[in-house]
Amino acid sequence: MFDWMVWTLPTAVFFICVVLMLVGMTLWEIKSPTAMRKGFLPIATTRGDRLFIGLLIVAYINLAYLGLGEKFQTWFALQEEPSIWISFVLSMCVLVLVMRKG
Repeated sequence: MFDWMVWTLPTAVFFICVVLMLVGMTLWEIKSPTAMRKGFLPIATTRGDRLFIGLLIVAYINLAYLGLGEKFQTWFALQEEPSIWISFVLSMCVLVLVMRKG
């Protein structure tokens, strides 16, 4: 069924994290409804809004990293393309920042 997609460990970890975040946010919202607040984002947001915006940013970071992998290899004279774990850690840090301060 999933033969069309290359399920590498980083890909599986990324999607598992997204599913766990959605489940966790749903349970958190049921237990403690959110209120609108204003952070560094230019709009007032709820936790769900910040999660959605953060996931979009995470997707763009990972896609940009994948697209620039070969360029990074030539720019920095690396033996092989840089690890996808770098973009995973970077994108999770950005997501935490958006969730807490956004």
